[in-house]
Amino acid sequence: MKLLKQWQHVQLGSICSKIGSGATPRGGDSVYVEEGTAIIRSQNVYNGLFTDNGLAHIMEEHAEQLKGVTVESRDVLLNITGDSVARCCQVPDWVLPARVNQHVAIVRPDSNQLLPEFLFYYFTSPLMQKYLLSRAGSGGTRNALTKEMIEALEVPCPSLAIQQSIVDLLKNYDSLLENNRRRIQLLEHSARLLYREWFIYLRFPGHEHVRIIDGVPEGWEKSTVGEKVVLNYGKALNADDRIEGSYPVYGSSGVIGTHEKSLVKGPGIIVGRKGNVGSVFWSNKDFYPIDTVYFIDSKTSNYYLYFTLQNMQFINSDGAVPGLNRNFAYSRPYIIPEHKLLSLFEETVLPIQMQIHKLAAYNEKLSEARDILLPRLMNGEITV
Repeated sequence: MKLLKQWQHVQLGSICSKIGSGATPRGGDSVYVEEGTAIIRSQNVYNGLFTDNGLAHIMEEHAEQLKGVTVESRDVLLNITGDSVARCCQVPDWVLPARVNQHVAIVRPDSNQLLPEFLFYYFTSPLMQKYLLSRAGSGGTRNALTKEMIEALEVPCPSLAIQQSIVDLLKNYDSLLENNRRRIQLLEHSARLLYREWFIYLRFPGHEHVRIIDGVPEGWEKSTVGEKVVLNYGKALNADDRIEGSYPVYGSSGVIGTHEKSLVKGPGIIVGRKGNVGSVFWSNKDFYPIDTVYFIDSKTSNYYLYFTLQNMQFINSDGAVPGLNRNFAYSRPYIIPEHKLLSLFEETVLPIQMQIHKLAAYNEKLSEARDILLPRLMNGEITV
């Protein structure tokens, strides 16, 4: 299907040297190591962004088994299954060497005909995202893009000069977005370090004068998640409903789209139930959690709980279908500091989080401006 009429189109499979996904190494999570060859999963691929949150690594012997899906510089990565289907980014060079698992496809066009950067922008355009999501939902009950679907895609192929001009213009926006993302990462890192310093290493203000009783500082409460927190189930949402709207839609891999209505009033915490089990996200605004996650309402959500959940060890405990069993999650120990220290932590972290939210809001506006510009460039409404 030709989505853009003014340019010559080519079938993607005819100009690619590689279109294919990988596999999970035998042994699954048990073979992941701290250093080695990166194994890129769907949770690392966002639209226009590669994130190293949860980035796994494998040893050389497992990397050799997956050498057929070796990721190369400038490769386009496309999520092909699950809640995050159709999300797309380019691999950053600092990740290499890398492989992909079965949920991520490598798309490697011939750069003498189609610039990988141009293809990436085309894939992430609102028009193409909507089309890819519709194709992913057309073949069965589970969202999926097959290799045959990707190969059959007809993509615009203007001259390399036009492609490069469009890429250069859009990269100006992406540079600003990336700078803000790095600032957000630094701020998030500083907040996590503060949490660990106070509540894991127990070097909180005044700790020298506090006795440790039964393994915790005096005045702290030993409890469980289930005694203090309600994990509510999200609600299913059709893939077609995730594109247009102002409210973020959360799956277990993070934001997977938007919706015209919210299901939960923010702020709130989202915990992955299926797929990316135990992932934890904070939404400062109203949001829509789907059925692969639990959510915690605004009355219970706070920054201490948010960071505590991030540090909990959740495992796949749902039998044949990997997932986070709610009773298991409820059984996890939950230590609550005394009230004054807890309030001090919230007051200290709040300015950091507010700066994060401001940068994120600015990035949303930049993304909106780029997304308005992108289809106009692609449609030839704006000449370059």
